[in-house]
Amino acid sequence: MTNSSALWYFESTNLYNILCPHKVKRMADNHEFVTYKRSQFIYMPDDSATHIYMIVKGRVKIGHYLDSGEEVISAILTNGEIFGELALAGEDKRKDFAQASDETVICPLTINDLQALMYENRELSFKILKLIGLRIMKLERKLELLVFKDARTRIVEFLKDTAAWKGKKVGYETLIPTQLTHKDIACLTGTSRQTVTTILNDLKESNLINFDRKRILIRDLESLK
Repeated sequence: MTNSSALWYFESTNLYNILCPHKVKRMADNHEFVTYKRSQFIYMPDDSATHIYMIVKGRVKIGHYLDSGEEVISAILTNGEIFGELALAGEDKRKDFAQASDETVICPLTINDLQALMYENRELSFKILKLIGLRIMKLERKLELLVFKDARTRIVEFLKDTAAWKGKKVGYETLIPTQLTHKDIACLTGTSRQTVTTILNDLKESNLINFDRKRILIRDLESLK
């Protein structure tokens, strides 16, 4: 795992703290959060790309549809993370969808407002560009695993990548706070829920990991193979 990949979550969280209009004095009075019910779409393919979105609370599933109608999930994001940022890179119509996985509170920001903030703040401009670059690196990493690795390796590498992006060191162990279900992990690794459950239980029996509904504990990243 490269250092730049490990910075992805850190950068997105920092951007939320900077960009939320409630934290920008001149924008706060004219801004409202938006609440979406579970399974409600925030945007769909071919919708106009006019905003970026920040998750105040909840989870959002990002994905697209194949010609067959099959759903492909590229990311499941949670509190403090940002999505829809390709609108800033010139995306006119959405190519993917964003759907609330739980009841979710969203902070929207128009592209015009974002561009004004970037014009005023060079450091912010750099962080936005870095976010887009690191997001692309993450997708390339996922594609590499899907094409070249078997199911067990994809799941193990997913755990290691997630530890690098979101994990907290506790001695030799790494704690990953997560609300991802086995079905979520299956969607993100191109496997089945049954396969995820079997492999996670095997890793648990080997004392390589422990997990419950709210966290995954990796005993030793170097030993996780």
